[in-house]
Amino acid sequence: MSGVVMRELDVDVAVIGAGTAGIAAHRAATAAGARAVLIERGPGGTTCARVGCMPSKLLIAAGAAAHAARSTDLFGIRVSGVTVDGPAVLKRLRAERDRFVASVFEGLDALPDGTRIAGSARFVDARTLVVQGQAQIRFRAAVIATGSSPVVPDPLQGLGERLLTTDTLFEIPDLPDSLAILGAGAVGIEIAQAMARLGVVVTVIDAGDTVAGLSEPALNRQAIEIFGAEFDLHLGARVQGAAADGDGVRVAWTDRAGQPQVTRATRILAAAGRSPNLADLDLEAAGLRVGEGGVPDFDRRSLVCSGAPILIAGDADAWRPVLHEASRQGAIAGANAAALAASRAVEAPAPLPGFAMVFTHPQVAVVGAPHDPEDQDRVVGGMDFSDQGRARVEGLNRGGIRLWADRSGRLLGGEMLGPAVEHLAHLLIYVLAEGRTVRSLCERPAYHPTVEEGLVSAMSDIQRKIYGS
Repeated sequence: MSGVVMRELDVDVAVIGAGTAGIAAHRAATAAGARAVLIERGPGGTTCARVGCMPSKLLIAAGAAAHAARSTDLFGIRVSGVTVDGPAVLKRLRAERDRFVASVFEGLDALPDGTRIAGSARFVDARTLVVQGQAQIRFRAAVIATGSSPVVPDPLQGLGERLLTTDTLFEIPDLPDSLAILGAGAVGIEIAQAMARLGVVVTVIDAGDTVAGLSEPALNRQAIEIFGAEFDLHLGARVQGAAADGDGVRVAWTDRAGQPQVTRATRILAAAGRSPNLADLDLEAAGLRVGEGGVPDFDRRSLVCSGAPILIAGDADAWRPVLHEASRQGAIAGANAAALAASRAVEAPAPLPGFAMVFTHPQVAVVGAPHDPEDQDRVVGGMDFSDQGRARVEGLNRGGIRLWADRSGRLLGGEMLGPAVEHLAHLLIYVLAEGRTVRSLCERPAYHPTVEEGLVSAMSDIQRKIYGS
């Protein structure tokens, strides 16, 4: 821009992105003694707090409250006249969401002057960034932590306000009368169940054969039956196009048999995943080798990219796009960026076992090594919640657990569908990280009556198959 003098900075570490990974990276680099700068394009507040895990859980909590109020007959409790005030539901959601976002901004505001720069950054070369024509930054190492954005498939383009993504869903003033959702993964299924419980007519369309990230066939079948009882669920279906239809949208799709179908809804939600925000960085100028999806080649232990003293963390690397991984990767990347800047050796900690949760009711968790029916060296054990004591007491006796171990009895991973599996999954992830065996775990008691007994039952099943006892 004519007449504008570009500010010049020389730093040890430049962190691009002020989300969960970027904040963790900046903190770690500074703690390691590096002179670090944090570049934020906005809107900030982290994906989790602003448009991800926190607002979605607030919507789920509202849906669960409505469902619980309508489901008391099992216990001999009669409740009538349950109504849902859509604007009030969304008002509380946004108020609580804004509290979470404000706490993030408070942390950023506490950073020393001169350590934050607002604007979009792009690489000039392997040691230089330009921030929106305002500043030129020379760095010794950089961290890419630019996050991700919702994917909008081509058939849904051009719908204007009729199209929702997780970036816009939580801003609507009232619940829609009906909602079509493209995607039966974690986000799609969570939103679908919550909306259905709040009185919205929901249709979910997905080209795949699984829901909520499950791959173990028996659990996946149960999940399809459970969720399909609350809203219209169409798997093996493909959206062909969508168009405005009065105040709503008309979605044309084909079912599993290839037959044309039409769904009309007030709004449509794209829940087909998120893609890394990398397109505007000019990674090639930095000398990075860019692979599938525009993601640079990088080492999954050290997070160092091939070709330059640049690291990548969080959703930007498209590896494990969940908050705890973003925070962990950010800390690793920041510390290693400081090491590179000081010509020290970088650390390459072993990745933690994979860990994903879906906060539906029943909940879903996928932990460790994925289901592999072709692996003949695995032993699979399981249990069913239908007759599990605590689950029956609470009226939540749906779903089950499947765990797999090697022939020595060392646990490898598992999938869960049931009550309180967010807690059972944490126990399992600790077990996997420690390399424990089912025999050692079956020797530990589980308090009665708790759902933790279900986890012990699944491990005992493996032990019987390996040891005969």
